[in-house]
Order: sequence, then structure tokens, then C-alpha cells
Amino acid sequence: MSTRDTIISTLDAYAKAYCAKDIDALMSVFDDSDNISVIGTGADELCVGQEEVRALFKRNFRDATATKFKWDWIDVRISEQHAVVAVTLLIALIHQTKRLELPLRWTVVLKHKNDRWVWIHRNASTAASSQNEGQAYPE
Repeated sequence: MSTRDTIISTLDAYAKAYCAKDIDALMSVFDDSDNISVIGTGADELCVGQEEVRALFKRNFRDATATKFKWDWIDVRISEQHAVVAVTLLIALIHQTKRLELPLRWTVVLKHKNDRWVWIHRNASTAASSQNEGQAYPE
């Protein structure tokens, strides 16, 4: 498997663990040090360290059940012992008995450690709905 494919496979490992609500498998995608961070789409979702990141995912698991991650556009940049993945995705989930599909944009920063690629940062965002296509700013 190429380095790029190995890095992309971490996205699938994350998605599988997230859909299974398996917090230990999900956290194993990340570096096992406290030097990790996650920014989510919620205003309060700014997490640093194992404890805060774990708590965020437990809250997500409590509030909804993800059923599928569909990766769309993916760009991978590799530089020695680090990599950056930019990806657009669609997450299918069930929230309060409603089926939803959420379009997201992610940036994941990874480092190569002990013969594997681990996440040290993940940022999630949604596209600005107030901004028309082809415009740099909302009107």
C-alpha cells in the first residue's frame, strides 16, 4: 500500500469506529500523547488533549448515531514525517429519530510515529450557506 493510501485508510478507520461508537478504536486513530486537538462545527467544540477530545466524541455519540461516511474530494500532502489531508464528506446520521446527511469539510494533520500514521489534529467545518458560489464573502 502506498503512503497516500495508508494515510487515507486512517479516514476509514475513523469512520468505522465513529459509526460503531467505539471510543477506544476512535481514539486509537489519534496520537496517544496529549498533543492532539480537535475543532468541531459547534461553537464550543475546541478541544486539546486526550481527555477533552474523548469527551467531545462521547457527547457526539450520545446525541446522534452516524451510519455512514461518504468521502468526496480528497487532497493529501505529505512532507517527511507529517501529512495534511483536506477532504469533503457527507455523514449520514440519525438524530432524534430523524435521518440527516451533513456535508462537511475536514482538515486532518497526521504524523508518522512508530511505523504508522496518527492524527494530531482534525478541524471540521461547514460551507457558508450565506455565501453565493463564485463570491469571496457573504452579501
